[in-house]
Amino acid sequence: MPFHTLIDDLAERGWSLQQQLLSETLLQALANECRQREAAGLLSPAKIGRAAAQSVHEGIRGDRIQWLEQGQASCTDAYLALMDQLRLSLNQAFFLGLEDFECHFALYPVGSFYQTHLDRFRDDDRRTVTAVLYLNADWQPEHGGVMRLYLPEGQSQDIAPLAGNLAVFISADMPHEVLPTQRERMALTGWFKRRSAQGAVL
Repeated sequence: MPFHTLIDDLAERGWSLQQQLLSETLLQALANECRQREAAGLLSPAKIGRAAAQSVHEGIRGDRIQWLEQGQASCTDAYLALMDQLRLSLNQAFFLGLEDFECHFALYPVGSFYQTHLDRFRDDDRRTVTAVLYLNADWQPEHGGVMRLYLPEGQSQDIAPLAGNLAVFISADMPHEVLPTQRERMALTGWFKRRSAQGAVL
């Protein structure tokens, strides 16, 4: 699958919005899978922080998540395969040394949000490129829930969580937030990761 426009966007401005990379059938299957996992009680309140310092703070983020693993469902396997193609394309274009991709379902209940943050941890530089796929059919402006990117030049860019929208951006360069949602909001949020440069022997 060609990613030429996405690659060009990242090179020029550090972010990209693609709208037709996945079929309607796959998007619907992923949305159904997310709902089924939530109904089965498999999604858990998301935490902030890392390792032993992780904790739930609904005043900072209110989504419920479950990490993807190979073999869980055919639709999630298909999405992970697509993201691996993108990983190879990113490596070819930018020599990033991306080794893997981690991803979770994220479901935001009505009224929930995620305050402004960066996706790269201060003590862990492996997250390099963020990819967020939205799964919400018929999303309207009055539903809120947009992701707001704060661009390096001081402007901001709002991305609606409409099914099929795939937002990709450089993890370390883009503070962003999820504004309060007035409707249940589903996404697949993931990160392309490289080998850590911290602690390397020179």
